[in-house]
Amino acid sequence: MIKRKVGALFYYTIAKKLPASYSGIKVGQTLLRRLCGKLMLKKCGKGVNIEKNASFSYKVSLGDYSGLGVNSKIYGSCTIGDYVMMGEDVTVITRNHKNDSVDIPMLKQGFDEEKPVVIGNDVWIGDRVIILPGVEIGDGCIIGAGSVVTKSVPPYCVAAGVPCKIIKQRK
Repeated sequence: MIKRKVGALFYYTIAKKLPASYSGIKVGQTLLRRLCGKLMLKKCGKGVNIEKNASFSYKVSLGDYSGLGVNSKIYGSCTIGDYVMMGEDVTVITRNHKNDSVDIPMLKQGFDEEKPVVIGNDVWIGDRVIILPGVEIGDGCIIGAGSVVTKSVPPYCVAAGVPCKIIKQRK
């Protein structure tokens, strides 16, 4: 628990604000953010890339050679496989507000139970994708920029849109 707090302290005070890995400025930002990830995350594989301004839960498992994109936000439990590319401004949500009763304001109804998100291996997630609770994205998928993924996507599919729909198979 202490290592998570130390990692979070370094990440949120220094590393998060350093330039993106693709910027012309090299000050060790990739290595520092990787170190913070190893301290903070449930699992952090080798060769990972956590980009500038990424926010994430300690419940995230990040596979080998995978990345969290610039300004990405991952709330709650999320398993990300190996070799996953993530664009900028990706949001992963693992729970929603309750809205069962019309007699009680939604703000006072609390939250649904967390539904973990699973992202397979060798997945490419485009910029500004939103992934909703309980979704599984299979191995080898490509999710088009701006998509809202409301349902699971089987392996080796190209999917895009709002809501996200399968456009074609890669195999």
